[in-house]
Amino acid sequence: MLNGYGSTILDGAWLTVILALTSMAVATVLGLLGAAFRLSPIKWLAVLGETYATVVRGIPDLVLILLIFYGGQDMVNRVAPMLGYDDYIDINPFVAGVFTMGFIFGAYLSETFRGAFMAIPKGQAEAGVAYGMSNTKVFFRILVPQMIRFAIPGFTNNWLVLTKATALISVVGLQDMMFKAKSAADATREPFTFYLAVAALYLVLTSVSLLALRYLEKRYSVGTKAAEL
Repeated sequence: MLNGYGSTILDGAWLTVILALTSMAVATVLGLLGAAFRLSPIKWLAVLGETYATVVRGIPDLVLILLIFYGGQDMVNRVAPMLGYDDYIDINPFVAGVFTMGFIFGAYLSETFRGAFMAIPKGQAEAGVAYGMSNTKVFFRILVPQMIRFAIPGFTNNWLVLTKATALISVVGLQDMMFKAKSAADATREPFTFYLAVAALYLVLTSVSLLALRYLEKRYSVGTKAAEL
């Protein structure tokens, strides 16, 4: 089946999973920072966070991928000689893909996390401050745990979109399953077979992810309905 290219595409699928997970980790960190900035009482931080979210969400993902990968590589190789490094620097496609996808989806998650934080009653934070906790402790010990429950639905949507968007990284040479499928399709002239196989693999990956995240959402919602009543 797949004319002997099955194992090659599965290797690419594994790389896709690693890329998606690593990118989401970066996006989560940037999303939390972006949400914290946008909710900050310090005006310049709020403006910085809002600018990041607005600009990144307003530019197509593919344009940002090409801009960051090729533009970033060109900038690095222009700056390096000024610092005494004359060899050409070739940016690793996987590293570029991780930070590009993380940067893009960090902006989307900043909106998800901001909305989740705003859903928490203000009295929760005020109670923590009244108890003598610092703002940092209030944020990480009171707000973040409650925010997770509100953020999971939006986080799930972003994860599914990010997982599918990893296919775009193949345009910069990353040998993920989309890249491997294209190579196999070009070699055998059977594009429908290989692209259908990749579509099925993406469907499996997103379906398993959806089941896992829905289970996590149920776990975090245990007891909340009774409390609300």
